Parts: sequence; C-alpha cells; structure tokens
Amino acid sequence: MGTLAGRRYRVVHKTEYHYGATMSSGLTVAHLLLRETAMQHVISADINVDPLPEERHTWIDAFGNLAVQFTVASRHDHLTITAVSEAEVSAALWPSVPETVGELAEMTRSIEGDMAIDVAPFLPASPFVPAESIRLVGEDEISGALASDRPAAEAIVDLCGRIFYGFRFDSAFSDISTPLERVIDERRGVCQDFAHLAIAALRSAGLAARYVSGYLETMPPPGMVKLVGVDASHAWSSVWLGPGFGWWDFDPTNNQMPPRSHVTTAWGRDYGDVAPVRGVVLGPQIEQKMHVAVDVTRLS
Repeated sequence: MGTLAGRRYRVVHKTEYHYGATMSSGLTVAHLLLRETAMQHVISADINVDPLPEERHTWIDAFGNLAVQFTVASRHDHLTITAVSEAEVSAALWPSVPETVGELAEMTRSIEGDMAIDVAPFLPASPFVPAESIRLVGEDEISGALASDRPAAEAIVDLCGRIFYGFRFDSAFSDISTPLERVIDERRGVCQDFAHLAIAALRSAGLAARYVSGYLETMPPPGMVKLVGVDASHAWSSVWLGPGFGWWDFDPTNNQMPPRSHVTTAWGRDYGDVAPVRGVVLGPQIEQKMHVAVDVTRLS
C-alpha cells in the first residue's frame, strides 16, 4: 500500500450564537475535537467557550469520537465556541480489491466477532439515510456503478465520479433537513447531501458505509484548484473494503479517492451522529443568529 507524504494542518472552527434576548441557561454537545486515525495524528486539540461553562464533560461516543458537553447555567445573550487543533495527515493510494461488489457484500453480511462491531452499524438504514431513501438511491442511475459483478474498488471509483459529475454543488439549495429524494430529483445539493447519497448507494448494494465529518484545506498551494466545501465543516464518505483493507474514505463532492487535503473530526452512520455543534437554550422565544467560520492552514 503506497502512502503519500504527510501534511501538518492547523484548524480553527469558530461558532457564534447571538440571541435577541437574555437566555437563562443552555446545554451544548460538540463534535469538534479531531480524532486519531490510521492516517491522522492529532498533535493538539481544545475547545474554548465564552461565557465560561459551569459544567464541562468529555467522553468517547459509540463510534470512538471525542464528544464534549458543556452547560452555561448563567444568564447570557451570546455563546462563542472556538475549537483549535493541529494534526498531521497522510493518505494512501486507493487500493486494488480483488472481490467484486457482490462478493464484498456477501463478505460484509457474514462477518462476526469484533469486526462485526466495527462494521455492522453501518449497513442498515439510519435517521438521515432512511430505508426509503436507500431504495430510491438504489434505483437511481448513480447506483448502476455498483453492479454486483464489477470489481469493488473500480465500482466505488465510478460511484464517486457519477455523483461528482451528475450533481451540482449548490450551497443555497439545501439544509440538513432536506430529504435525499429532493436531492435526487433536483440533481444538486451540498457536501452533506453527496456524502449521504454515496452512503445510501453503498448500503443499497449491501456494503457498509459511514459518514465522515471534518475539514478541507482553506487555501491550496500555488497552482492547485481550491476545493468545494472549504471555509466550513465538510463531509465525505467511507466504505469498508474487507478484512484485509478496512475502511477507505472518498469525497464525492470533489471526486477525490482517497481524500488528500482532509482533516477528520468524527464519523458515524450519518450527520446526526456527528453534528459539529448541537444544543438547546432556555429563555424567551426569540430569533437567534448563528455564524460559523472555519480556517484550515497548512503548516508543513
């Protein structure tokens, strides 16, 4: 397996909430701390909160991600969450898998023991990739890439390309509540939509697929094209390619296999498992404004 040279990145993710009135308290859960992976070494990672929370708790969730929960129990009219991390990231060349899609699906269905704990949760439908969406995506032309007799690695490369060339990135089209059915009908969406599309297609073929949350390098090196999805949280997909290969990421938004300028925060069955920031506030019913700024700088 060939490995590409590692790159060191600094990530600053700042989320600001401004409330139209004073809130009495608020509870927030964040997936903003980078995680260790086979291709990523976390050098440092921390989250700063303003105003200071009265309670803060960090734990490892069901998928191995670092999650942080904090409570601001005092009265406040704003909330600022700033995550600052550094990591060294490398990438490996896309593998040549001997099994066909059908053979890999059969292998995936039959796994047992500790490996099943890692793979089985990513086979069935999930809240943001429901059974009806899996069925509809399975009937769409993009899933034609996953014919059961095709070599698995080649088929997934084709799937990634079909989403990239067949759908238009449109930041104004959808939000996280937009169903996959509409994305398919309109042939457009954002990175979260395209990650869910790929996951639905893979699950429709009997393969295990997970949702990966993270970031893209903000400014590319001279002469390189700026990727789609920078300046915000990004999302891509991962597929299990068998016991000898494990999980491999790919980015249908940018047609990259594997991703080369991506920093990983968390993974789960879909967006719902790894939302960067999620919370509730107690106070009057008023409008709140949110602003998110992300900067990813290559250090070496």
